[in-house]
Amino acid sequence: MLSRRQMLKYSGLGLLAAGMPGISFARADTESRLVLVILRGAVDGLAMLAPYGESAYKGLRGELALAPPGDTDGLLKLDGLFGLHPSFSNIHSLYQQQQAVLLHAVATPYRERSHFDAQDLLENGSLSPGGRRDGWLNRALAPLHKTGGKEAAIAMAQNTPLVLRGSEPVTSWAPSRLPDADDETLRRIRNLYSSDDFFASRLQQALDSREIAGDDMNSRKRKNRDAQSREMMQATAKFLMAPDGPRVAVIESGGWDTHANQGGATGSLANKFRNLDSSLDQFRRAMGDEWSKTVVAVVTEFGRTVRVNGTRGTDHGTAGAALLLGGAVNGGRVVSDWPGLKSSFLYQGRDLAPTTDLRSVFKGVLVDHLSVPHTLLNKEVFPDSAAAPAMKDLIRNS
Repeated sequence: MLSRRQMLKYSGLGLLAAGMPGISFARADTESRLVLVILRGAVDGLAMLAPYGESAYKGLRGELALAPPGDTDGLLKLDGLFGLHPSFSNIHSLYQQQQAVLLHAVATPYRERSHFDAQDLLENGSLSPGGRRDGWLNRALAPLHKTGGKEAAIAMAQNTPLVLRGSEPVTSWAPSRLPDADDETLRRIRNLYSSDDFFASRLQQALDSREIAGDDMNSRKRKNRDAQSREMMQATAKFLMAPDGPRVAVIESGGWDTHANQGGATGSLANKFRNLDSSLDQFRRAMGDEWSKTVVAVVTEFGRTVRVNGTRGTDHGTAGAALLLGGAVNGGRVVSDWPGLKSSFLYQGRDLAPTTDLRSVFKGVLVDHLSVPHTLLNKEVFPDSAAAPAMKDLIRNS
């Protein structure tokens, strides 16, 4: 049974949390910033990064095939094989400025088609769903806590995602949908918690988070979802730029499961691409000079089928695309061991074949950007991953 004092504390903390944004972050002994953006639902990599120069592309994609560069609503040209979806004008600009690496035919070791299991493996960093109950990014934080005690990472979400769960301290933050606690309520809660170090410190952390994020994130006058995404990216930048703030952040975006009416250069997926592009550009501008020390990794749990299904969409696939953006990125390149789209080259006759392990990408960023030791990568961060060596030259030499 809880005592009356305990009930008051829990209910008071709950009231405060309900009236505050919810973000998770971690402070770290580094000036490099890393943002992991997880697009949940399996993004169509062949729409994001289309192989227009592949002879089989147009026939296999049917009505979802995008026009080549130069045509009306055509792809944004990268090279003779690949083009970016026309909604990604800002990312294309980063590519031209050599601040974007675009990766294709990438995948985790997962080879089934369950969203839940694929996301679990993407985040736990093991060889199987449920293989670990902590996340690879949390395990990678250990070397960043040389002074100990403070959080090095933040999750921009109500609940900390698996990738950040573990023994290393992290925090979380997300914009509240409820009214803010007023000054009198805060004063009473401060008094209530004043004799309890645990609750007093959690209260102060919440208040610090609200101050960093700014009052604009607490307004109940919510605009549309696109505006909310841009505001979330702006808040993320504020946390990462704070002198004693976190240096690692995780952001989640849902709704990428396009089984029906996916669209091509226009339509539902194009609209989501445009919002993602705009939100990432909002983050870049908000980071200011710190953008030069930043890497943003945009990933998803698996790709989608090459062929269009009967409802004008695509189904769960295998290999897909990923993005690395930032001033610290050695960009202006498409990185892909391209497997081709001929029927005999497709995985199980339906999917883009995986040729690059996503763990190699993560390792390359962790080693060269956050200085995580190689020995820790194969042993702790990604157990039993010697077959997926760290990808080189993803990060710009300082």
